Amino acid sequence: MTGLLQGKVALITGAARGQGESAARIFHAEGASVVLADVLDDLGEAVAKELGDRAIYRHLDVRDEAGWAAVVAAAEDAFGPVTVLHNNAAVLRAGTVVGSTRQDFLDLMDVNVWGCVVGMQQVLPSMRRAGGGSIINVSSTGGLIGQPGAVTYSASKAAVRGLTKAAAIDLAPEVRVNSLHPGWVDTPMVREKNKQTDEEYLASLLPVVPMARAAHPDELARAALFLASDLSSYVTGSELVVDGGRTAGTPVRR
Repeated sequence: MTGLLQGKVALITGAARGQGESAARIFHAEGASVVLADVLDDLGEAVAKELGDRAIYRHLDVRDEAGWAAVVAAAEDAFGPVTVLHNNAAVLRAGTVVGSTRQDFLDLMDVNVWGCVVGMQQVLPSMRRAGGGSIINVSSTGGLIGQPGAVTYSASKAAVRGLTKAAAIDLAPEVRVNSLHPGWVDTPMVREKNKQTDEEYLASLLPVVPMARAAHPDELARAALFLASDLSSYVTGSELVVDGGRTAGTPVRR
């Protein structure tokens, strides 16, 4: 590793497994002090313990303002002001226009969108004390193009895209804010929702993903690393799409 995050303090939500865990591991390897936050306490504690020095775990429901304040305070007590916020936590729920309920919509907006908003609110004073920082809000390709059978999820991820752009304007030049847009990623959450065999999962990707596979969580973590690091020092209000070509168009298999 090259120490791209040396001296930075990163707070990562949804860090107990999947994309968040991969980000925590890669950020830590690149020199950051890492605060892992999640509701899956046993998994999160285990990852932090494995990382060792410069890593702590704290329970966090991202909808909870007081919980956020406590986690930011813990980060400052352990490592100093937060300079990177990776708003990765989210919930995934299928549902068509006809099948979705008001509660489905509110639940997804509460976690996926409000969780990002309150996170930015709570971490901003810490970043200002540090002299600046980088915020990465995880959206989705579902926030860029239509995603069948995921109406409320797509709506929430499109909202994350919009709030990121507005926040980037509000917080410039001190704090950079960008959105990360994964396509299909092979994570435990996706596996649990799909309930497919490996063969069935691959078959569902082949017609729509030019790269003909799902992403590994590390591939998203490396993209987040770019946005967290000073390599992206002039990048704000942008969308980094990591989707194997999904949004480029429909592949023609020969």
